[in-house]
Amino acid sequence: MAMSSDPTKSKSAPRVGVRPTPPDAHPAPITALHTGSGDPLLLLHGFMMSPHCWEQTAARLSAQCEVFAPAFLGHWGGASAEGRTADVHALADHVEAQLDELGWRTCHIAGNSLGGWVGVELARRGRARTLTLIAPAGGWHIPSLAQFTIAAKFFSLVPVLAIGKRLGDFGIKNPIARRFALLWLSKNAAAVSRRDATTAILAALHCDSVVSTLLGSMRGPEQADLSTLTTPVRLLLSEYDRVIPNRVYARRYLKELPPSADRILVNNVGHVPMLEAPDRIATLIAEHVYASRNRLRAV
Repeated sequence: MAMSSDPTKSKSAPRVGVRPTPPDAHPAPITALHTGSGDPLLLLHGFMMSPHCWEQTAARLSAQCEVFAPAFLGHWGGASAEGRTADVHALADHVEAQLDELGWRTCHIAGNSLGGWVGVELARRGRARTLTLIAPAGGWHIPSLAQFTIAAKFFSLVPVLAIGKRLGDFGIKNPIARRFALLWLSKNAAAVSRRDATTAILAALHCDSVVSTLLGSMRGPEQADLSTLTTPVRLLLSEYDRVIPNRVYARRYLKELPPSADRILVNNVGHVPMLEAPDRIATLIAEHVYASRNRLRAV
């Protein structure tokens, strides 16, 4: 049933948190956010993003959950993907190895955009207790016009990123660059903090696997039928998603997910809603985690 949201520890891995930075200093890359205690919760960021996008949401969830938000291969703060195909399966392999290091046989998973697609792959491998998909990518057939359109959209950013790197601090601090980035990521740019805007730009400029990830997604294979998922799923669609508009890219998720899956439209937010509505996103993830407790199976 569709709903609408209105705006009204592990010892095996070190915990990497957020360190305060001087006012004029850029935020530093983060290998992973690891904070809190309670139910294990994995948070996966989107393409050309970083764990920074989860900072506010993770802080709200850490009172009840042990939150782990790693950087993807080839992304800012993550391990190098040089010489590897940075497709969804390679990203899932790397995250799965991190879960093994943590001692997490299963965990709750929430993923945004590319992170949602990777989350689905981890769920198919039996690693997810629950799955919260936030504006998930991968909702296209291969080959298809939708696939080529989204690939062309991201390939068009390659020269923009090259120019941004050459501009250095000017490009990062420039209000026009910030406005351009937030136009893609949010509905209400004023609701996004300066730090979050800066880290989003830095993450895009320092993503070394843009081309390899795009090529990997182009070569397939496409995502299998979503109706086969047995994990409890909550689908959160952003009302103003300018990156992968719902009318095209949400169709497979809406049609194929099991009838038991929650389908929720989050009003007045863009593609990365954690940046402008961290309270709502944290609440929607937490609700799904808690509602599932009576349905968990022993592993």
